[in-house]
Amino acid sequence: FQLQASGGGLVQSGGSLRLSCVGSGFNLDYYAVAWFRQAPGKEREGVGCVSRSAGDTYYTDSAMGRFTISRDAAKNTAYLQMNSLRSEDTAIYYCAVSKMGWGLSTHHYDYWGQGTQVTVSS
Repeated sequence: FQLQASGGGLVQSGGSLRLSCVGSGFNLDYYAVAWFRQAPGKEREGVGCVSRSAGDTYYTDSAMGRFTISRDAAKNTAYLQMNSLRSEDTAIYYCAVSKMGWGLSTHHYDYWGQGTQVTVSS
């Protein structure tokens, strides 16, 4: 059972990145998926989440209108498309999955990817 997050990098303010979260050893479609981030010196915070196969999504106010979470069942992958990036989006981004619940509380999530660094330069 493994989650692999990737796609981070250095981007200028206003730019875009797409993060990927690939599941192996399990069917990602049966799990809710969330993206969290943690900036230096700050607590981990939720960004957005998608429910199991019904595909409902929820975003924080900061992410709403700029970030989009999607799934590709054939690739067993979830994505976080981030547009109009700002310097305050700089953080390590983590994906996580939950079999039973969903939302943006970390306690819902059973398995976590290793994180991918996103740096937005102003």
